[in-house]
Amino acid sequence: MISDFGYILLFIIGSVAFLCVAYLTSFLVRPDRPNYEKLTTYECGEEPVGNAWARFNIRFYIIALVFVLFDVEIVFLFPWAVVFGNENLIAETNGLWGWFSVAEMLIFIGVLALGLAYVWRKGFLDWVKPEVKPKDIQSKIPASAYDKINKKYAGKKVLLED
Repeated sequence: MISDFGYILLFIIGSVAFLCVAYLTSFLVRPDRPNYEKLTTYECGEEPVGNAWARFNIRFYIIALVFVLFDVEIVFLFPWAVVFGNENLIAETNGLWGWFSVAEMLIFIGVLALGLAYVWRKGFLDWVKPEVKPKDIQSKIPASAYDKINKKYAGKKVLLED
């Protein structure tokens, strides 16, 4: 006879075995014909411009955190709504359970609304583009040398290899 932990162990072993078989099958079946188009960098259907290590605005992170905060709110609201609608529980407590759960959820939503007001008041939700400051670089190479190189490689796509 297998215990409950034995069933869990069987599911873990089965899932690992399924993943290994799936990866092995895909390795054996898939075609391997690399070409220039497959080796290029894909960036939302556009040709990438610039270096991939460029800095991006920290507000993306803040917006993601605010989204996660309110997404978690929905995770808590759904079970509350299911339990709140339980007629047997409300009838057993003479309606006291219903009022208690409504008050509890209003406090929860109030705390979240207070957090949203704080984030809004601090300006974390305002999207202001940073001012671009041009760099004045004095190069010893004349601009005509760059023009010559650009004309030489115009229209050609070059793969850089290590």
